[in-house]
Amino acid sequence: MWGYVTAMEEVRVFPLSCAVQNYAWGKVGLDSEVAKLIVSGDPLAVVDSDEPYAELWMGAHPKGDALIKDNRISQRTLGQWIADNPGSLGSKVKDTFQGQLPFLFKVLSVRLALSIQAHPNKELAARLHAQFPDHYPDNNHKPEMAIALTPFEGLCGFRPVEEIVSFLKSVPEFHALVGNEAAEELQSSVGDPGRVSEALKKCFTRMMNCEKKVFVDQLNMLVKRVLEDAAAGKDTSGSNGDLLLRLHSQFPGDIGCFSIYFLNRVTLEPGEAMFLGASEPHAYLYGDCIECMACSDNTVRAGLTPKYIDVNTLCEMLHYSPAPASSKIFSCVQDPSDPCVFLYDPPVPDFSVMRIQIPGAAKQYTLAPVDSAGILLVVQGEATASSAAALSDVALRRGSVLFVSANESVALHLGSPGGMLLFRACCLL
Repeated sequence: MWGYVTAMEEVRVFPLSCAVQNYAWGKVGLDSEVAKLIVSGDPLAVVDSDEPYAELWMGAHPKGDALIKDNRISQRTLGQWIADNPGSLGSKVKDTFQGQLPFLFKVLSVRLALSIQAHPNKELAARLHAQFPDHYPDNNHKPEMAIALTPFEGLCGFRPVEEIVSFLKSVPEFHALVGNEAAEELQSSVGDPGRVSEALKKCFTRMMNCEKKVFVDQLNMLVKRVLEDAAAGKDTSGSNGDLLLRLHSQFPGDIGCFSIYFLNRVTLEPGEAMFLGASEPHAYLYGDCIECMACSDNTVRAGLTPKYIDVNTLCEMLHYSPAPASSKIFSCVQDPSDPCVFLYDPPVPDFSVMRIQIPGAAKQYTLAPVDSAGILLVVQGEATASSAAALSDVALRRGSVLFVSANESVALHLGSPGGMLLFRACCLL
């Protein structure tokens, strides 16, 4: 009996079977990176070719707690196991985050635009949760970071004022929703950051509060005009025509279609990232990414969605700080002591992500211990993982997910000539 108990105590590195979310905006069947990872990670998994596979949740969130794939462990889920073994988080993480895993790690496969949204900071989250618990289910902030797996497109942050002013001139329907007064204020504020921010807030708020009939009429006029121009072979880029038509086909009559004139369009190449801090307006448009975020469900939405829209909260909370699209790309840093590791370390304590690219020539690689529990996802390649804390070898392949307790190292014996690509989420306090 005692031998059995100590063995249980010792299994601190183990594989996970993770929750899938089939939201309607996800890519369908095996077009989805999420579905491809599930199928290659589990030979018994079945993918429905008509079903959207939007998100893979790797973590202990109550709405998608990962199952433990090790029959020597009595707990069924990662959340239960961490509650019984809080030391596995690492002492700093355990104390800072009250014995909870502070992040949720995900893969997203986006086919249709996600809503235009922002996430509250901690102070606002606590207030919203107290006032409207149905819409804001917890009191935490939700900074998040997306790292592209395939070319990944999103809207992020306010464009430089000059670009917005230029759209106000070239898109009369957009100008009609913002109104003369606010548009003139924005134009005359150029060069004065304080006034810019105030004028931008006024413009955005005016547009978002437009009467439905007014903006639907303007949107229909705009779409008709862009379609006619495109049919006549005219350049529609002055109206951001391609993106407008795409969003309008996905969300006809939605005010969010006009947000493309306010927000930067950012395209990430694989390995590039964007970090979305509190109050940063954003919407993912298309592609596959790794995402890591603080453990929260708080989202304030304003368009491109059938869900609850909270325009006033959104307009009040946003950061009205215009900046070019290029400034939204979040850089990773190569680890000086390990050239295989690229660290994405955002300006929040809750999470960091490492991209680990092991060259094909390597036969072995050691995942260095960190003072934090971590979750490891294999995107490419195969290996046998061994660790004193696993008690037996674990076969890793594309789609495998491994939980690694704090301060444990894992040796990988590579089984594929093409090397490996792994992502590891952890909390580096």
